[in-house]
Amino acid sequence: MKTLYVSDLDGTLLRHNETTSAYTNTVINSLTEKGMIFSYATARSLVTSKKVTKGLCAKIPLIVYNGAFVMDNVTEEILLSNYFEETPAQVFQDLFRHQVYPIVYSYIDGAERFSYMEQACTKGMADFIQTRKGDKRTRSVQTTDALTMGNCFYITCIDKPEKLEPLYQKYRDAFHCVYQKDIYSGEQWLEIMPQAASKANAVLQLKERLGCGRVVAFGDGKNDLDLFEIADEGYAVENAVDELKAIAAGVIGSNEEDGVAKWLEQHFVGE
Repeated sequence: MKTLYVSDLDGTLLRHNETTSAYTNTVINSLTEKGMIFSYATARSLVTSKKVTKGLCAKIPLIVYNGAFVMDNVTEEILLSNYFEETPAQVFQDLFRHQVYPIVYSYIDGAERFSYMEQACTKGMADFIQTRKGDKRTRSVQTTDALTMGNCFYITCIDKPEKLEPLYQKYRDAFHCVYQKDIYSGEQWLEIMPQAASKANAVLQLKERLGCGRVVAFGDGKNDLDLFEIADEGYAVENAVDELKAIAAGVIGSNEEDGVAKWLEQHFVGE
């Protein structure tokens, strides 16, 4: 029975400096050459995922935007997609009414873009956008109409908890929402996605596509909870949140200690 091994990136496979170590790269590349089926599931886009994992040679599909897309790592083609069933106009109206102006990820004229209103950026948003300087997807706009153009698939709000928490409570059941602090900046994030867009759903789609019978997952954050719930085995790194450790099959070394790579090296025996 083939096993699909899936790891989260930030806080799990990546070190705090947002890179994979030479040791992790060597182990995973060696094991995939021996037949291990390895992928990752991340909130990042394919563009930034490939930058921070440039030492990995995995050539199978990857799960990005918290499961909104499964994309080919080589051709960058979208293989599976989970868009909003209809434009979330009510959500946007609600956000704007509360003076929350998000970063909106959409396809506009066939190109992936992320849009934001520079004059309405919070410090957390401005800092995040600065880390994406030079990214061809960047689109600065002046109006809310322009902000919501295109086929939207992901909404990221970075603002004060007192503004975001009520919105999370309101929409958490209607959409797939992730409400947590960013592990690098400590800023409060609220991410709103289509209900079908989750790491769990995307992993199940990929599992079927690759003909695998089992899933072994690795993670650290609240947005990995649904992934662990559908995995046959889920392993939390030492630095993971307590909620994830509570449902994990085991706790392994931290992201700074190459916990995932060491577990794989010890337990993968070929299939």
